[in-house]
Amino acid sequence: MDIRDRILEDAAELFKTYGIKSVTMDSLANQLGMSKRTIYEVFSDKDELLMAVLTRMAKKQKEQVKKILDESENSIIAIFRMLEINRDNIQDMSPAFQADLKKYHHDVLMKKSDKSEMPDYRNHQQVIEKGIKEELFRKDINPDLANRCLYNLGRSIIDNELYPYELFSRRDVIRNIFINYLRGISTAKGLDLIDNLEEIFFKQY
Repeated sequence: MDIRDRILEDAAELFKTYGIKSVTMDSLANQLGMSKRTIYEVFSDKDELLMAVLTRMAKKQKEQVKKILDESENSIIAIFRMLEINRDNIQDMSPAFQADLKKYHHDVLMKKSDKSEMPDYRNHQQVIEKGIKEELFRKDINPDLANRCLYNLGRSIIDNELYPYELFSRRDVIRNIFINYLRGISTAKGLDLIDNLEEIFFKQY
């Protein structure tokens, strides 16, 4: 593993554990056992480091989505597998990271002239289109709109301002918000499959 990858891996873990704001270049250097100067030779500032970390996370997520799409029996199974990944990611993230991400991700993106890291909905849309062909989702839905809604509902699960942790468990948020929307775009065949998968999913939650 080269220096850049080492920095990104440790920075990602520190951000997820302590939040973005709390992690300094000094604390990262101590974690890595290297000088702060070495980090600055790779990343000019914390914003550049954060963007690289978020880009790396997005790339890994895209790879996971492709793998799930290739290996899943149908689109609804694929969505539940992505929910499992989302659930595991939530459990690994501190509330501080989630709150900071909401603010810093937007701020860093706005400073970037190239907005290529804005959400790419195309891979996820394939899941909806596949589900329509499989007769699991209704033919009258707009795949692009349905996908964007599911994508943003998935992101909203970690929003502590919208769904405060002291009031709502993530389990209840997923069941009442995400799963209910999924039911709304599904056919009778899709609903039967959701019933079976939902029971398994929430037993493991």
